[in-house]
Amino acid sequence: MKREKFGSRLGFILISAGCAIGLGNVWRFPYITGQYGGAAFVLIYLFFLLTLGLPIMVMEFSVGRASQASIALSFDKLEPKGTRWHWYKYFGMAGNYLLMMFYTTIGGWMILYFVKMAAGQFEGLDAKGIEAEFANLTARPGLMFVCMAIVVILCFAICSMGLQKGVEKITKVMMILLLALMIILAVRSATLPNAGEGIRFYLLPDFGKVKEAGVFEVVYAAMGQSFFTLSLGIGAIAIFGSYIDKKRALTGEAICVTILDTCVALIAGMIIFPACFAFGVNPGQGPSLIFITLPNIFNAMSGGRIWGTLFFLCMFFAAASTIIAVFENIITFAMELTGCSRRKSVICNLIAILVLSVPCILGFNVWSGISPLGAGKNILDFEDFLVSNNLLPIGSLVYLLFCTSCYGWGWKKFIEGSEQRTGNPVPEMGKGVCVIYFAADRAVYLCTGIYHHVLKHIGE
Repeated sequence: MKREKFGSRLGFILISAGCAIGLGNVWRFPYITGQYGGAAFVLIYLFFLLTLGLPIMVMEFSVGRASQASIALSFDKLEPKGTRWHWYKYFGMAGNYLLMMFYTTIGGWMILYFVKMAAGQFEGLDAKGIEAEFANLTARPGLMFVCMAIVVILCFAICSMGLQKGVEKITKVMMILLLALMIILAVRSATLPNAGEGIRFYLLPDFGKVKEAGVFEVVYAAMGQSFFTLSLGIGAIAIFGSYIDKKRALTGEAICVTILDTCVALIAGMIIFPACFAFGVNPGQGPSLIFITLPNIFNAMSGGRIWGTLFFLCMFFAAASTIIAVFENIITFAMELTGCSRRKSVICNLIAILVLSVPCILGFNVWSGISPLGAGKNILDFEDFLVSNNLLPIGSLVYLLFCTSCYGWGWKKFIEGSEQRTGNPVPEMGKGVCVIYFAADRAVYLCTGIYHHVLKHIGE
């Protein structure tokens, strides 16, 4: 069966960026920036984005393009005979399913809040009333399941239409609308009374705030965010490398995707920080910032119902772009491993995701007593921890070693595969230097993560 290809370079960039751009950019980035000092944190984050994220993205794209397969078969096709690199595919595939087990639930929240905001259901509510709305949502598993199911069915329906007619066509429209709406919201936020204080907090570095928050904490958070935002390590990006023409240099494409991903995160900050400072709200409030704090801000704004509706539409587009991209990966797993049709794979995986998403939903109500990570943490937190703190960094290290080791695909083949036209995508930097440099980045991230959790546990 002939493998599908993207209809245009723009389609490849926007869909790859759509996989990377998600709630990590529009939701997680602003509140983490608020917690860890504003502009100074942003600079540290950008540094790690270039040194941690970009090289691994090139490697994932290269493995996907050279193998013409998803993570389900890419290592099998490229690994030297007798080696066992393909064992990681089970962890990579599991990571994609785990991510969707909680991401689809949050996507359901976004579409529900979009409808509620458009219908004016938050108007007239005070802070306690809006907080009660979110508590009421998480206490109703039936409502959460319906919202999650709508998102799952919608996104699988788009994937069922094929790569060009479905995934590429729809995602291009969503990404362009997302960027346009975010720019409009950022301009509106920047023109609010007293918004200047929030803009200064966000754009003018003050490293004294880094010291106040704790240098170690800030560096660890910046490393984690730079890594999480690109969705690397579980083959979610590699699949799109298998769909791109071999004449294109993957380093340049990865840079475009990274820049687009970063722009969305930075614009999200320009929406949230001026608004928070304009209304005297702490921007580092965590997840409650989106579902409790911001609806209060929109209630206080002139035309807040319209701006709130546009905001949650943006949030849904950000979530849906990632869900569609990962669903495309998951659909391909079954097609490659069993030879089944796209339609059959869509149906089987749709049912599987609906079932697998149930524990996350029940974790907020019926199973709220289950706390795998300790008091105050639920099943969603545990699933997120498995993906973000384990499979993503470990998977990136696997890709790194596979592309640079003589016992894996190898440095020479990686160089040839990453840039067909002009040679070395990492000019004048020797193999040994790259391996030591990138491996050190991975090791530091993993070790600081373990150390961070140990200290946190001792502190509790």
